[in-house]
Amino acid sequence: MVLIQNTLLGSARKKIRTYLKGKFLDTLRLSLRGGHGGNGLPKYGGVGGQGGAVYFQAKEGTTLKDVLHKYPGKRVLAGNGEESSKVRILGRRGGDRAVEVPVGIRVLEEGGELVAELDEEGKTCLAAGGGSGGCSGNSFLGKPGQTRMVTLDLKLIADVGLVGFPNAGKSTLVKALSNATPKIASYPFTTIRPQIGTIEYDDYRQVTIADLPGLIEGAHANFGMGHKFLKHVERTRLLLIIVDIFGFQLSQSHRKRNCLENIYALNRELELYDKTLLEKPCVLLVNKMDKEGAIDEICKYDKYFGDLQDGLKHCPEELVPRQLINLERVIPISAKSVTEIDKVKRAIREVLDEKAEEKLREQEAAKTVDDDSETRRDQQLRGKLREQGPRIG
Repeated sequence: MVLIQNTLLGSARKKIRTYLKGKFLDTLRLSLRGGHGGNGLPKYGGVGGQGGAVYFQAKEGTTLKDVLHKYPGKRVLAGNGEESSKVRILGRRGGDRAVEVPVGIRVLEEGGELVAELDEEGKTCLAAGGGSGGCSGNSFLGKPGQTRMVTLDLKLIADVGLVGFPNAGKSTLVKALSNATPKIASYPFTTIRPQIGTIEYDDYRQVTIADLPGLIEGAHANFGMGHKFLKHVERTRLLLIIVDIFGFQLSQSHRKRNCLENIYALNRELELYDKTLLEKPCVLLVNKMDKEGAIDEICKYDKYFGDLQDGLKHCPEELVPRQLINLERVIPISAKSVTEIDKVKRAIREVLDEKAEEKLREQEAAKTVDDDSETRRDQQLRGKLREQGPRIG
């Protein structure tokens, strides 16, 4: 009887889906401990070795899965300091433990306080210090190393972040723009794992673009993919918003929103998560223009794309943002058209270059102001220190 029951339950048990087996890992919690200091030797005044330290080092090509594979128990321990002995009065220092992590990692303490941000190749941070060796000041007893629980939080670093609701055509667009190979289907679904592709230009310029999980309403409050999506947008230089010209409906229990309402809904989610995201330059792509009826649809909303303020009168109250996003370009496209994809590539390049030039001019202007202020201070100082000689009548 038991055998039959187990057989029936086993057949009814669902198989683990493939994408969950290879789930993208962007957060990992680790227990760290620095090495214990070696004991001293009172008889000879010997000093024990310092305990080793645990530190993180950013390295390109590394993933959090690599870290988990190397430390499956999620514990990282540094070496203990050597004890002092009559053949070695000064004990050797314990071995340090260097943990290679992906570029873009934030190291957070248990309370959420930021310890370090490793956003450049080779950047390091001390995570758990080793204990001091035994000496006359501590009764020749080595001290334990620092014990710490930290969270490694990955934020992808890309030039362009793709923002949109599920089934808007993000994955199709990324595949057409770059060398990424995201999953594409004809049914409504959303990207599970963020992917980064590279757009290559004829002059060998490269721009990275992140295909991120699709937003749903309430993502700012961690519904759906929530913060798993939005945190990856923070480090991008340009937002590429993509909307379906025919609108979007999450499920039968949700009201279908038209193209214009979706723009305000995305604006609202970004604003509620982090207002500074609205300060980033943004390009709007109106997708699926190759389908029948698309021209009639875009004619309804085209006049509002240039000035989103005018369209607020048609926006439901719950979607009205306090601050509107600034659209640098509005491009109607079909993600399947090579000609229109080239148009998107040019627009991305132009906006990034324009913003880089603006930033450079601002830096030069600020430097000029600082140089002028420093020159005036120097002149004033020289004037005060100028010596007056005696007058000859």
